[in-house]
Amino acid sequence: GCTHVLCGHSERRLFHGENDGNVAAQATAALEAGLHPIICIGESAEERDAGEAELVVTRQLAPLPLGKDITIAYEPVWAIGTGNTATPELAQEMHALIRSLLPTGRRETIRILYGGSMKPENARELLMKPDIDGGLVGGASLKPDAFRGIIAAARSL
Repeated sequence: GCTHVLCGHSERRLFHGENDGNVAAQATAALEAGLHPIICIGESAEERDAGEAELVVTRQLAPLPLGKDITIAYEPVWAIGTGNTATPELAQEMHALIRSLLPTGRRETIRILYGGSMKPENARELLMKPDIDGGLVGGASLKPDAFRGIIAAARSL
């Protein structure tokens, strides 16, 4: 059966009007149902260009059940489905910020995934970063060769 559930994916926020409160409620409901929530957070191109990326992810994290068994997926909205990927350095910077905002006792136990157009060509470099614990793979997961390439990159570390 189902063991994990995505909450707060950017497309749900955009097309269905989900907000930070809805996402927190979904994550809590998932936990109560015995599911492991993977909670997506991240900024749009407009928010990044306005220098608000840190503010946005801080706001998105605030209502979440951070004391529970959850996974966070940082998905820069400007990178999803575009083929554009955050540089490994930028991704690491945002992951480190997210980790620093977690409760002290949870910083090493909550996994933080990168979800912004990971592909075989960039997976190894992204996954080598200390605060990137894995990938939330979208489009590349639908292409067997691409997905195998990402798996190979992860296994090589």
